[in-house]
Amino acid sequence: MDHRQVGWLMNTEVVKARSGTSFREVVNLLGRHRKTGLPVVDADGKVLGVISETDLMFRQAAQDILQNRWYNRRRLTGSARAARAKKRGLRARELMTSPPVTIGPHQSVTEAARLMVTGKLDRLPVVDAEGRLCGLVTRTDLLKVFLRPDEEIREELVTEVLVRTLALRPGAIGVSVRAGVVTLSGRLKRSSEVPLALRLAGRIDGVVAVIDELEYEHDDTAEQQGEQTVRDRAQEWLRRM
Repeated sequence: MDHRQVGWLMNTEVVKARSGTSFREVVNLLGRHRKTGLPVVDADGKVLGVISETDLMFRQAAQDILQNRWYNRRRLTGSARAARAKKRGLRARELMTSPPVTIGPHQSVTEAARLMVTGKLDRLPVVDAEGRLCGLVTRTDLLKVFLRPDEEIREELVTEVLVRTLALRPGAIGVSVRAGVVTLSGRLKRSSEVPLALRLAGRIDGVVAVIDELEYEHDDTAEQQGEQTVRDRAQEWLRRM
């Protein structure tokens, strides 16, 4: 069961700047296209960095920092040195944040979301194997996965989770999807299958939540614990060899 790939929802018409693009032209590009940031590329289309409105505003804010009489070249902190560079920057290469965080078109939407959250990013340039820009994905784009039709989600759940993964026959349990909320109902043979079915259903792209209305015929908790104990002992024995 594969997650949707970044190439499925990325924007291919990307507003970008060259490394030598002037400060004013960068501002014009952002305003003209109503963007809050854009990638910077070299002559071969390889991504060098990203410029955001924050980078441009930092240039203005840095003037006050660097005019403070307590700051001189010897006493500048790392952030102040960055401020000095951005304050004096007149070209995209001097204003951008680098190195850029990028992602490939064949990576999953989940990976893109994780990068954005951990890096506190609003956008990710999408690059090919050579690092050339081929698209851009934003936080808004990632939310599009939750607009998948309910019937499409249900079809994937039944086919990929119930039939192929859990080896159940179609219709073995009830599956309903409304506004991205999945409800599983009916009876499974073993208790261990219940949390597995719920967990796999929740991993399908577009699923907002999973409601558990499942029952089971046989409680195999003790059997599962016994099998795990045997596996643990076997691993310990192998480590000793």
